Amino acid sequence: MITIHLTINGKPVTAEVKPEQTLLSLLRGDLELTGTKEACSIGECGACTVIINGKAVKSCITPAAQCDGKEIITIEGLAENNELHPLQKCFVEANAVQCGFCTPGFVMCALAFLQENPNPTRDEIRHAISGNLCRCTGYEYIIDAIENYAKQLNA
Repeated sequence: MITIHLTINGKPVTAEVKPEQTLLSLLRGDLELTGTKEACSIGECGACTVIINGKAVKSCITPAAQCDGKEIITIEGLAENNELHPLQKCFVEANAVQCGFCTPGFVMCALAFLQENPNPTRDEIRHAISGNLCRCTGYEYIIDAIENYAKQLNA
C-alpha cells in the first residue's frame, strides 16, 4: 500500500492505495464520490473526467498514486450551498443532460477548457469535448450549454 496526500474538492485527504489502483477507484469506491462515472475503463469515453491541477483528466486511467500532492475537483466539488454551478445550470437549461450518465464528464471537461479559453468558438468547443462520448443528445445541446456559459463568463 502507498500513502498519498491530496486535496479533493478543497478538502485534504490522506488515502492508502494499491500501486495499481486508479483514481476513479479511489474516488468512487473508497471515498464514495460517485458523481464521477465509470464506463469504458480505458480512457475513451470521458465519463470519468475530473480536474487535476486545473487540467481535465480521465480518472479511469490515472494511477491514484500519481495524484499524491495534487488538487482534484470532481463534479461534487462544483455546487456551492446546494446550488448548481452556473455551467451545470447551463446544461440543464439547454436540455443537455438527457440520461445524465455522461454529463459529469462533459461538465468537468468543459470547465477545465473554459478556464484556458473563456471565449471559444463552437468549433473550439467541439474539439475540446471530442474525448467525451454521449449516446443521447447528439452533442448540439451540450455545445449550446458550454457556449451559453462562455457567454456568461464574458458578459
